[in-house]
Amino acid sequence: MDVLRTWGFRLFFYGVSVVLVLCVPIAALFGTRFLRAYSNVWARLLQWSVRTIIGARLRIEGTVPEGQVLFAGKHESYFEALELTRMLGSPATVMKRELTRIPLWGWAAQRYGTIVVDRSANAAALRSMMREAGKARASGRSVLIFPEGTRVPPGASPPLRSGFAGLYRALDLPVVPVAVKSGHVWPRKGLMHKGEIVFRFGAPIPAGLPRREIEARVHAAINALNG
Repeated sequence: MDVLRTWGFRLFFYGVSVVLVLCVPIAALFGTRFLRAYSNVWARLLQWSVRTIIGARLRIEGTVPEGQVLFAGKHESYFEALELTRMLGSPATVMKRELTRIPLWGWAAQRYGTIVVDRSANAAALRSMMREAGKARASGRSVLIFPEGTRVPPGASPPLRSGFAGLYRALDLPVVPVAVKSGHVWPRKGLMHKGEIVFRFGAPIPAGLPRREIEARVHAAINALNG
């Protein structure tokens, strides 16, 4: 059944996704707001596909706060990368530069208003990320970052990347940690499985804390569902 579910999902979701991505230039003609609404259609398609074809349920714990914040999330699968942007009202998402090189999709992501980060983490790359984050803050948008840097298997809890502390300091916004349990349903490699995906929104952590304290509190909170 996992084989049938996985291939059914891949054929349907990725097949429709190709059409949606090809139509992105048309959507972009109607402005950034329309483009963000258009991306939510893609996220809803993903949610429907995971629920209906794979048989996975989404459970949300905690409360999504109102107002402008820095969301820091666990990253175990592609599901939260799309679903959180829809659920959180199209925040400016911190995205790896490699993804901007994907033809058409990368261009659309930049038009959407992402914050591009270079994995080299050199001074110039960090300054560029801070400038883009400042623009997002000035526009009133929240920011979403996956501070461990990439998708990790269930149970793994690598240290936070250095860019998170700089972003936290530059934005001067409270942090809302988001623990995610999704890798058991959609692993990085192999078949997908029926099950329950969980998003847990933690209590806001105030701005202005020392680096060691904010990193320790966020790391513990986003890994609260491990094990």
